[in-house]
Amino acid sequence: MLDYALQRLRGLAFPPVRITPPPAGAVQECDLEVPMRDGIRLRANVYRPKSSGRYPVLISLHPYGKDQLPRPGRPLLMYRLLRQSGPIEMSAWTGWEAPDPAYWTQRGYVVVNCDMRGFYRSEGEATRLFCDQEGLDYYDLIEWAAAQPWSSGKVGLSGVSYLCLTQWRAASVNPPSLAAICAWEGFTSVYYDLAYPGGVREDGFVPFWFGKLDKRRVKENLRQVQLEHPAFDESWARREPALENIRVPALICASFSDHNLHSRGSFNAFERISSTHKWLYTHRSGKWAAYYSADALTWQTRFFDCFLKGQDNGMREVPPVRLEVRDTGSQVHQVRAESRWPPASTRLQVLSLGSASCQFPAGKVSFEHTFAEDVELTGPMTLRLEVETSATLSLFAGVRKIRAGREVYFEGSYGFGRDLVTRGFLRLNSGPATVELLPSSTLFRRGDVLRLDLQGRYFFRRHPLLGQFPAGYQTSDPGLFRVHKAELEIPWIENPHRPVSPGA
Repeated sequence: MLDYALQRLRGLAFPPVRITPPPAGAVQECDLEVPMRDGIRLRANVYRPKSSGRYPVLISLHPYGKDQLPRPGRPLLMYRLLRQSGPIEMSAWTGWEAPDPAYWTQRGYVVVNCDMRGFYRSEGEATRLFCDQEGLDYYDLIEWAAAQPWSSGKVGLSGVSYLCLTQWRAASVNPPSLAAICAWEGFTSVYYDLAYPGGVREDGFVPFWFGKLDKRRVKENLRQVQLEHPAFDESWARREPALENIRVPALICASFSDHNLHSRGSFNAFERISSTHKWLYTHRSGKWAAYYSADALTWQTRFFDCFLKGQDNGMREVPPVRLEVRDTGSQVHQVRAESRWPPASTRLQVLSLGSASCQFPAGKVSFEHTFAEDVELTGPMTLRLEVETSATLSLFAGVRKIRAGREVYFEGSYGFGRDLVTRGFLRLNSGPATVELLPSSTLFRRGDVLRLDLQGRYFFRRHPLLGQFPAGYQTSDPGLFRVHKAELEIPWIENPHRPVSPGA
């Protein structure tokens, strides 16, 4: 852990993020006013090729500030606070988690970066976060962009995290000019994916993230809402996007490295949206390194060229799932194409794990299974328990990979580089309990050990150098935790070294 802390210190001082100058062949227009249907004006920055013409448009709408941009040699602060898993390159026009205008203008696109209602240069107030108003504003922004003299009338959306969440809202109301979305890692349920996964309250990222927002014109305190509404109710239900209404072509990134935030919702979106043309891009690297990587940009470019430019480039024939299987945190075992998620070759196997007991929150129960052959575990896992408790407890269930007596670490949320294979949370009492463990894709070799840990507190410290910052969860109340029966259902794929199918 000391080595990891030293790496984090180096990352704080010298993050592997290279900022290039703005391109000479593009122009920037700032603070263009975009009228909303209720008279409020949003403000957007527009980046377009210098040469005259009509181009397809890529838009991002978010609360992070369209003018909060890096400078050569000085990446944005968040790239220092959160560890970066690999080198990233972007231009000085690139906002936080937004598409890089330098890349896209050189390929014949206009890029629009817009402040959300109530934030920074846009007018109005944000009554709530994660709400229907965001979709209506995005609808008006899309139609405004489609009508501009530099626009071809075809609009796509792109961006990471909140820049993905606003895409769910926009696409669900079906603006006529919206032609495609690139939804890169975005949860779909504020309650189940973030605020109370499995009913366990999230106490780290929520106050950290909400505390960093420009809240001068935000009426609602999201942290207070979280504390006052521990159960799923109307306050949470009205924040759920209508995913089934989404029909536009969609390229969705659902990673195995963001279990604390976006993984569950991204896979959920891929399964639930009604789009005829949809693709799932999976990975287990850092969120930002993946989005700006050469491979991901190749996918994004081919996707948008097909649906915004009308190019017959074979995108429609690409298999719907790009699957990345990891052996270790740094070693990719295989990248291959699949026809569905989870893969059609997945077989569910049940590991019977036995019984044990401890006192929560200090104690821990562990079960181990040693693999007699190489096997790939790809998909979600399900833990079924018969338990006895002395109170309502918070259970943290985590799967670890042990090789030759040492744990194998993987990429996790918020840039954490010492993560588990997968995990799940649950508030539970005595009786039967089912715990959903989030999707992963991992090679276990002969002799590798799968270890399941059941405990009453989160797996890692909330520490910027020695833990997983800013993640944090409500520790269980004290009480007896006794497992009478434990069964772990795993997604087993035989012949993990089979030839790779052709993909994109």
